[in-house]
Amino acid sequence: MKYWSVASILILVISGCGHKSRQDSTLVNQPEAWEITGFEKADSINPILVPDTGRLFHCPVSNRDVRWEERNVLNPSAVVNDGKVYLVYRAQDNEMTSRLGIAVSSDGLHFTREPEPVFYPANDSMKVFEWKGGVEDPRITCSEDGRFIMTYTAYDGKTARLCLATSPDMQHWTKHGPVLRDAKYKDLWTKSGAIVSKLSDGRITAVKLNGRYWMYFGDTDLFLASSDDLIRWSVLEDRESGRMVRVLCPRPGYFDSRLVEPGPCAMLTDDGILLIYNGSNAATAGDQALPAFTYAAGQALFDPDNPFRLIGRGEKYFIHPDKPYERTGEVNEVCFVEGLVRFRGKWFLYYGTADSKIAVAVKEGN
Repeated sequence: MKYWSVASILILVISGCGHKSRQDSTLVNQPEAWEITGFEKADSINPILVPDTGRLFHCPVSNRDVRWEERNVLNPSAVVNDGKVYLVYRAQDNEMTSRLGIAVSSDGLHFTREPEPVFYPANDSMKVFEWKGGVEDPRITCSEDGRFIMTYTAYDGKTARLCLATSPDMQHWTKHGPVLRDAKYKDLWTKSGAIVSKLSDGRITAVKLNGRYWMYFGDTDLFLASSDDLIRWSVLEDRESGRMVRVLCPRPGYFDSRLVEPGPCAMLTDDGILLIYNGSNAATAGDQALPAFTYAAGQALFDPDNPFRLIGRGEKYFIHPDKPYERTGEVNEVCFVEGLVRFRGKWFLYYGTADSKIAVAVKEGN
């Protein structure tokens, strides 16, 4: 793993974790040219997935039947495969254990769910990390050889750990364990890995930059890791301190004043690496137009030659809770974006609402 000089780190901190005051900004509320804008919530059909109390699954850990999506469905990843959109979504039973289900659509709007989860805690080597909280918040890209690469959160009820799994078909998964394998990180709270990818022939595929794959992760500040095989990852660290380098931080006075967390896979575009991210609003020193702790989504742009270097950041969220099903639920005031696909000439953005249901917003054209 390459280490960066003190000068490089200082530049990174100034650009990535600094912020402009609203008073000094001349671009307040104006989207940047590189942002994907124009998403419209599909009000006539939202929410597109809601909990279903009738779905039973025999849990191999508890050795009993559970209603595995009885309480909530939320936070889906999305993949285009064989001319259809696949949602891999998080579902919770009434004991708040999370498992991942699959729903399939031929139009990107109306989905049919498979009856049982496809990814879940089991009596395997990952049980110690996944039980009893479960497996949460998938983000899926594809490798060049066609494998599905999924980052997810394993939650043991105390600590969340960013983990990774692979599959040839989204049905049969191999768990590869925590992404942060260094002993000093084994008990560190980590989440939300967004691998840098590109849109190629309608499919989102992981892409190498400077000979390595890259992943943004974190759920307070954002950090960066890299890999040469999509399985083993190394964290970007400061040589002198040995600490992980922050590449995106909360901004006082903004919608993302409390925390920042990746959304869908980061996308390589002509302008740079586009990261759609979720921000939470602080109770004080936040955006006074939003309720405290609101989750809304923004966009940031990183340099593909130096993926740690922030080169642009939107001043305003582009989606926020304003519908009843987004404002009230397991956690109020939440739009949490996590799935993005290009399908039939449109962008489809899938997101969790109030940690309870799933909705979609659509952008026509490019």
